[in-house]
Amino acid sequence: MFRPLELATGLRYTRARRRRTRFVSFISAISIGGIALAVMLLITVLSVMNGFESELRGKILGMASHVEITSASGPLQNWQKLRDKIDERYPQVTGAAPYIHGQGMVKNGRRIQGVRLRGVVPKRERDVSAVASNMVAGSLDSLQKGSYKMVIGSALAGQLNVGVGDHITLMVPKANVTPAGIVPRFRRFTVSGIFDVGMYQYDSGLIMVAMGDASALYHTGKGASGLRLRLKDMFDAPQVSQTLSSELAYRFRVTNWTQQHQSFFQAISTEKTMMFIILSLIIVVATFNMVSMLVMVVTDKQGDIAILRTLGLKPRSVMAIFMIQGVMLGVAGTIIGVILGVLLSVYMQDIIPALEALLHTRFLSPNVYYISQLKGQVEMAQVIMIAALSLGLSFISTLYPAWRAARVQPAEALRYE
Repeated sequence: MFRPLELATGLRYTRARRRRTRFVSFISAISIGGIALAVMLLITVLSVMNGFESELRGKILGMASHVEITSASGPLQNWQKLRDKIDERYPQVTGAAPYIHGQGMVKNGRRIQGVRLRGVVPKRERDVSAVASNMVAGSLDSLQKGSYKMVIGSALAGQLNVGVGDHITLMVPKANVTPAGIVPRFRRFTVSGIFDVGMYQYDSGLIMVAMGDASALYHTGKGASGLRLRLKDMFDAPQVSQTLSSELAYRFRVTNWTQQHQSFFQAISTEKTMMFIILSLIIVVATFNMVSMLVMVVTDKQGDIAILRTLGLKPRSVMAIFMIQGVMLGVAGTIIGVILGVLLSVYMQDIIPALEALLHTRFLSPNVYYISQLKGQVEMAQVIMIAALSLGLSFISTLYPAWRAARVQPAEALRYE
């Protein structure tokens, strides 16, 4: 198969067949390995951060609402008519559920824990949250008005040492006026269900009761704290909330998840950008290593360059030889790095548990982090961008050594040969 002289010579310099040229092959392998490691690391880290963001968004929005409607003045009255209107006019809304929100403390023996209380209608709550599908004991349907039953998170159940059928005392920040003075409001509840949504923030700090029982505790009457909406596509939330704001009266306030958690997801996005910039410097370092390697090759091959020049090879052809050598090393390192990075990201969920079992440690403690498992999510746009960056830097790194090779003078190079 015919190959141009520059391409054949450039490829020949990247491998060794004789003992005298094995040093060139060795430093070429080091350069390929450095680029591959840098590309693999960048793809893996960004994939893990993508998975972290996606998993976190899914868990947060599995419990939070896509769109939320509240009243600007006290409880939301006539929420049934508003819910029916939304169900009728907005086909992108898949669920609408009222809720009552409050703060409180739960007590079992000497164990006390602060919690956030949510009064719900179980039939409607199924449409807007993931609690019903993540019950590990009991049922969400057990929350009926007047039953004074409670569904709690698995972490909270462990902290209070309670299970289904046990009784715990709920204290809310509302006071009863008695002849003996003002006393906090207490109520004894029965644990009828335990959920585990995989997010410690909710599993350890959220309790659910029937909406009628929450209304009796917080004296909200027939009103609700607000109306929670779930959409077919959560990314339609800004548009839907804007439309609702323009159609509803001024006394209603409409928010969506991009506003409620804006600073949090913006911080993750900023962190991803900074990590990309920082880890890209590893590729820069790897390409600097290629520059030094090519300079050493040019020095080692000065005799060969001089002979080629005396045979009539033009300086631009000499320059092309070393540019081809550097680019081929960059292509090889980039391909290897992309393959390893993608494989590592795809099988992250299998690799991390194996490492944890081997090292007898837990990388992400659920008591500290929002999620306790690493999951890689590869985005092809990012992979292409990383590969293009690596190839571009590899090409740039060949310019100086190739220019230096083109300037080699045959007479000077052959003087001591």
